Amino acid sequence: MLPRMLRRDGTMVRSGSAGLALGLAGFAATALAEPAPAPRPPFPKLAQEEPAAPPRPVPALPAVPAPAQPVPTPGAQAKPAQPAAVPEPVKLSADPTPTLGPGTFVATMNAVERYRAIAEAGGWATVPNEITRAKPGDRGPHVAALRARLIASGDLSADLAGGDALDEAVQAAIRRFQDRHGLPALGLVGPRTLVELNVPVSVRIRQLQASANRLMGSRFPFGERYVAVNIPAATVEAVQGGVVAKRHVAVVGKTDRPSPTIAARIQNVNFNPTWTVPVSLIRKDIIPHMRKDPGYLARMKIRIFDGQGAEIDPATIDWSTDKAATYTLRQDPGVDNSLGEIRIDMPNKLAVYMHDTPSKKLFARNARNLSSGCVRVSGIRELAQWVLEGQPGPNGPGSSWGQAEIAAAIASGQRIDVKLTRQIPVIWTYLTGYATPDGTVHFREDIYGLDREAAPAAPEGGEGLTIESLVTGALGGRGG
Repeated sequence: MLPRMLRRDGTMVRSGSAGLALGLAGFAATALAEPAPAPRPPFPKLAQEEPAAPPRPVPALPAVPAPAQPVPTPGAQAKPAQPAAVPEPVKLSADPTPTLGPGTFVATMNAVERYRAIAEAGGWATVPNEITRAKPGDRGPHVAALRARLIASGDLSADLAGGDALDEAVQAAIRRFQDRHGLPALGLVGPRTLVELNVPVSVRIRQLQASANRLMGSRFPFGERYVAVNIPAATVEAVQGGVVAKRHVAVVGKTDRPSPTIAARIQNVNFNPTWTVPVSLIRKDIIPHMRKDPGYLARMKIRIFDGQGAEIDPATIDWSTDKAATYTLRQDPGVDNSLGEIRIDMPNKLAVYMHDTPSKKLFARNARNLSSGCVRVSGIRELAQWVLEGQPGPNGPGSSWGQAEIAAAIASGQRIDVKLTRQIPVIWTYLTGYATPDGTVHFREDIYGLDREAAPAAPEGGEGLTIESLVTGALGGRGG
């Protein structure tokens, strides 16, 4: 007989003692090691970023003067064209509960059992398209179908079964459902919400199982402070004291250039970084561009260097061949630099990292798997400030890295490397279905199609992966 856990809605769920043992064994380890990835398409090989020189001494930074105000010209009528406004990033949940924590594995396996029970009870019926035209106060069979669907997944209380009105309780349930699926919590059903409502329960079970498989055996050292990237959600969380201190919209790798699952440590923050173009991108992107547009490198402020560090004139290279891939191509710091203003360095075998970007409009998109493997972070100045908390500032003893100091470092135009005195663990994970310890279950799109490879759907009768079977597999028959 399994002991029980209290869910957020007050009901009880089973929680095997063996599952708890695995959660403790998998997550309490203090040694940092990269998690063994689940079977997946090979990641593209990325060239190592230029070796980091010993950190430069951080110069004292002068205050940035306010820009001079233009003197109006008498009689002048024409106004200069205003640059197009950058759209706001998508709005993320304000829930302080981390996506990934020491209890995520056990909570996710408990969710697998709950969703199997839903499947055994018949799952949920399809919600008709008509619901996308429903307004508050509407009644009808389409609203009744929505209410039944929300009750099945626990978003609406079963005490409200049998109604057919789109009332305030249903709107609150829709918002809960939307928040759990990474959608804007609007309280009405649009096309994207309808798609998620009609995903079969068997697919949800597969997402939860696959995510649990990817967490199994992880030795990530959760501590007081860590950073977690959930690739399918395209989000970055800075976690402190067990709660999310900052949550950032991100851009992750494309399907053919995926961001890898990896664990590392943040060791440096680079202001005004240069960017060394990976060999794979020289072949896939730079060479085709130069064949069409010989001025591309100059316009993008990318310079070419040979093995001795001598600069090479692009006009001397035969761009009809792949010879350019034998050189080092480096982009100067500046507003057009592909890494933007800041790079957060986390040395690892795949040479991936987190960074700013000049293409900030991408943070407003719902689908944000658009990079070449690294993770672009919205509001990276705020994340850099969090990372640099407790670090000596640029202006001598007693100074710190606040927003004014970060702005001054960027305005200097110089590359400034700040080495952390206390490194911060960071993990990039791939969770399409997961639960938090309070019992809330979340789902995200399987952007790389990994769930189909990692975990088959449960067979008839609801049998498949259980907490006990995963414990047995994790312990490898050692007993105990």
